[in-house]
Amino acid sequence: MSQSVKLVSIGTAVPPYAIAQQDVAYAAHRAFSSRYADFDRLAKVFESSGIRRRYAVRPLDWYFKTPGWPDRNEAFIDGAGALFVSAAEKALQDAGLSAADVDTIVTVTSTGIATPSLEAQISATIGFRADAERVPVFGLGCAGGVSGFSIASRLAASRPGTVVLLVAVETCTLAFRIDKLTKANIVATALFGDGAAACVLRATDDGIAEVEMSGQHTWPNTLDIMGWSVDPEGLGVIFDRAIPPFAADNIAPAMSTILGRSGLTSGDVDRFACHPGGAKVIDALESALQLGQGSLNHERDVLSDYGNMSSPTALFVLDRLIESGLPNRTMLTAMGPGFTLSGVSLKAAA
Repeated sequence: MSQSVKLVSIGTAVPPYAIAQQDVAYAAHRAFSSRYADFDRLAKVFESSGIRRRYAVRPLDWYFKTPGWPDRNEAFIDGAGALFVSAAEKALQDAGLSAADVDTIVTVTSTGIATPSLEAQISATIGFRADAERVPVFGLGCAGGVSGFSIASRLAASRPGTVVLLVAVETCTLAFRIDKLTKANIVATALFGDGAAACVLRATDDGIAEVEMSGQHTWPNTLDIMGWSVDPEGLGVIFDRAIPPFAADNIAPAMSTILGRSGLTSGDVDRFACHPGGAKVIDALESALQLGQGSLNHERDVLSDYGNMSSPTALFVLDRLIESGLPNRTMLTAMGPGFTLSGVSLKAAA
């Protein structure tokens, strides 16, 4: 009988600069209010976002120096590399492993460019073996942590006993743009933070939870919902549609389709662990999935403490859920550019 893939451990990390939401709101007012006529109306998002604090790879004043693309990407390689090492070492230590035990590294990011990719950049620092396989994954945005988890679990299943390390790392704040006078840019300034999460997956007898199934659903004609624009100054966020209403209208049938491929229904899920894109997104998810108001408590807490970190955020939620005690079946979910819903079902270890 073949062994199922298990989540063995999880580790999280944030960068050194903690920034209170009220300080970001003040800084945004200083940067935009005199140049953007609708700023005062949009500024309400800093209060309604559900965010108390975020973390950044650079101090707040750095963003007012209007750094160009080379400076932003240098900060990505430096900041994301440090986050990668910190989260990975925590996950490996918790699993009783070292970096030299890792056979495959899946690196998920969408907030900067590194060639060679991040796991190669930090290989000597952390101590990966020369024959460890590297699987960099780019462009999945907020869905990347869940989609990357799915990819890593299938790689672990294909080679039972091998150690697969997933690292989702993002430096979203490096896309804060003082030069872009758009609603999307101001909303992004109110929402996003930096962080990383790492998971060890392995086809083994022991672990926190068994990976039961996974799936994705991409809606047609939705490329403009979320993504990046690229110009000489760097990456610029695209939010061309209201995501909460879209989630409220579309996530339930898509989730039913994903679950149905494995003979499951939403009623078989004990806990949905969702990527908390924002306070309104969490409200929309509770409504669409017919959950009780306030059910997504860990999601709200993670959003409050860290903001939206893109791909690792759902894994921060999973970490909180593990600490409080996993129910029998958890559906880890996130939405991201594409526009795509990604899901992974986890069954708590006996």
